[in-house]
Amino acid sequence: MTRYAVDHRRNALIASWSTGAGDTAVDVADLPAGISSHDALNLAKALTQLSETCWRCYTHPASAADSHEPNSEGERRQEERDAFASVLTALTNPNLPADGYMIQSYIQVEEAAHQVGRALHVLNAAELTTRVTIDVGAELAAIEQAELGNLSERARQAVTLTREDASPLQVAQASNLLHDNPFGPEALFTEIDPAAAAIAAAHWLDAAATVTGDSTGLPVTQIVVEADNIEALPHETPTLVLELMADGATPRQAVMPLIRNALRVAEGEIPDITALQQRITAAEQLLDKRSEDQSEPSLDALGLRITPLDPARPALDLLEDLLSGIRGCWLLYAEDATEFDEAEDLDDEEWQKRRTAAFFAEVREEATAHRERLL
Repeated sequence: MTRYAVDHRRNALIASWSTGAGDTAVDVADLPAGISSHDALNLAKALTQLSETCWRCYTHPASAADSHEPNSEGERRQEERDAFASVLTALTNPNLPADGYMIQSYIQVEEAAHQVGRALHVLNAAELTTRVTIDVGAELAAIEQAELGNLSERARQAVTLTREDASPLQVAQASNLLHDNPFGPEALFTEIDPAAAAIAAAHWLDAAATVTGDSTGLPVTQIVVEADNIEALPHETPTLVLELMADGATPRQAVMPLIRNALRVAEGEIPDITALQQRITAAEQLLDKRSEDQSEPSLDALGLRITPLDPARPALDLLEDLLSGIRGCWLLYAEDATEFDEAEDLDDEEWQKRRTAAFFAEVREEATAHRERLL
C-alpha cells in the first residue's frame, strides 16, 4: 500500500511505497500556507487508510472467497471492489455532518474515501483537492493494473503484499525466471507477486527434489530434511509442500491454502481447528515419550505454531523457504555427484560450477516435462 506523509520542511504532502528493493516516494501536492499541522497529518492518515483499504481488495479478491451467495464474504468483497467507482466523487463531494447527523457507509472503501474528502473539506484548498484526486486516481489505477498481473511502475508495490489468489500470467513469468536461475533471481522478489512466485517455486522445488531423489535414492519428501544435515535450512515448509504434491496436489493446491490460512491467522482467526487439535494431540504424545528425559515437559517448549508461515508476510516467507529448499536439493545433489571424473584435476570452483550446471540442466528438464501442473 501507499503511505502518505507530511514534509514539514517543504510544507508538502508526499506518498511512498515499497518496490521490493527499497521504497520510492513522490510529491503529491504543496500544502497551503498557514494550515495546522494537525489538519495536514489528518489528511495524510486518511489517505494512507484509503490506500490500505483499497489494496485489501487486491489481496483479498472476491474470486478467492468460498461463497458468493447473498450476505456472503464473496458478495461483501465484491461490494468493496465495486466501490472503486465512487471513490473520486467522494473526495470532492463527501458526506458531511448535517443537523447533528452524518451518513456513514458500511462499505469500507467508500467510507475511507469520504474520510479523505472530509479532511480535504476542512483544508478548503481547491488546488490541493485536485492534486490529491489525481494521486488517488493513480493509486486505483495501480491496483487495477496489479489485478491484471502487471506489476510495473506504481503497481510494483504489490510485490510486498500477500494475495489470496495468484495470476496465471504472474505464475508463468515466475516460472520463466526460475528456468533462467533455479535458485531464484532477485527479479522474483521485485517484479512478481509473491503468491504467484511461490506457486512457481513449489513446481521447481518438486522438480529439484525429484532429480536429487533419482541421484541419491532418497524419497523426494526427505530430500530437504536430509540437506539440513549439510547446511541449516528452513525444511519444515518445503517438506510439507513436497508431501502435498507427492499426494497429488498441484503447486497451486499445495501453496494457496497455506497462504490463505496464514492470512486468517494474521487476522486473529484459527483456520483449521481440527488440524490444530491433531497437532496438539501429536505433540502431547511426543511429550509423553520424552517425559523420562525431561522433568517438566511442556507443550510450550515445543514451539507449536498455528501456521508454519510468518503471518505478517506469509507469501514472501513461503517463497524464501521454497527457494531454500531448492538450494537444499542442490547441496545433496552436489555431495552425491559422481558423474565428473576427479582425474580431470579441476579446482574446487570449477568443480562446483560443473556440478551446478548439471543440476540446473536436469531440473530444467524435469520442470519442463511437467509444466502442465502450473496451468
